[in-house]
Parts: sequence; structure tokens; C-alpha cells
Amino acid sequence: MKKILLFILATFILSACNKLTKNSNEASVSRSKETASTVQTLPEDMPNDFGFSVQFGVGKNNEINTFQNTVTKDLITDGTAKATVNLTDKEMDKIYKKMKEVNIVEKKTFIPEPINGTICTQEPHEEDEWKITINGEIITHSFSETYCDPTNDAKQLIELRNYVFSIIRSKEEYIGLPESKGGYE
Repeated sequence: MKKILLFILATFILSACNKLTKNSNEASVSRSKETASTVQTLPEDMPNDFGFSVQFGVGKNNEINTFQNTVTKDLITDGTAKATVNLTDKEMDKIYKKMKEVNIVEKKTFIPEPINGTICTQEPHEEDEWKITINGEIITHSFSETYCDPTNDAKQLIELRNYVFSIIRSKEEYIGLPESKGGYE
């Protein structure tokens, strides 16, 4: 009898730890204005005020910031290093088009559905935090790569971040930054 009670108690505790409500499975798009959003879809052409920053990696120690024209590299055991990096209008336009492809302004789902009542997680994990300005509005998305099986929305933003980062990695200023030492366990 005690074994059955312990089993039921353990099952209840484990299911409570991994139980998600429908609202916790959806990440809303945060906006800087308190009124209804004017940006439902991205304009066809890149607006003059388009800019973004993305912090990413373990502890979000890497950053690409077009507002300040900077890139921050995680050197792991040696802290971080920062450089001034300017993206060309052509590069910004290509990034804008990629954001249109993933419809960056829409609500995203970043927490996967549980399988058999549980969600697989991993450590260490990376995190991404996006801040995007479009026609005077600031749109943000934040998500964690703690989940073993990321959602399609998370995969799209990871691909977008990797695309932007591939442009940055080719820049002379980034190449001149020190090499990272160590690793995350």
C-alpha cells in the first residue's frame, strides 16, 4: 500500500512540475506602445527606422546591436569583447526580408507540447532575446533553447539569428576579436 501511495505522490509531483497551461505555451509579442499595434505585417520595403538587437548564447553573453552598431562576443572564461560593426543597407535589407519570411511581428510559441506529460530539457542551454524597431514600434521575442525539441517558431528565430551571425562573422572587426577560451558544461 505504501508503494502505491508513493507512486501516486511521485506521479503527481512530476506531472505538476511539467504541467503547462495553454497560456504558458504561447509567448506574446511585446510592444512599446500601450495602444493596439499598428504593425500587423511588415511593410513591403524596409522602414527607415528598422533596427534590431539580439542577445544570444549561454547567459545571452553574445549580442548583435544595430542601434549602437556593436557586436559583443562571449569569450567564456575571459569575459566578453566588443567591437563596432556596421551592417550595410544591402545586408540590413536582406535581414529585413528574412524577418518578413518568419513574420517577426506575429505571436510565437516557444514552449513545446509535453510528450507523455513531460518536456525534455537540457543544460547548459542558450537563450535568445530579440528587440526589433519597425515604424516606431518595438517588438520583442525571448526564448530559451532549454528544450530538447524546439518549436517551429523557435527554430525559425534560431535560423534567423544564425543568418545574421553569419554576416557578422565575416566582418573584419569581428574576426579581429579574441578567440573564446573554455566552454560551458
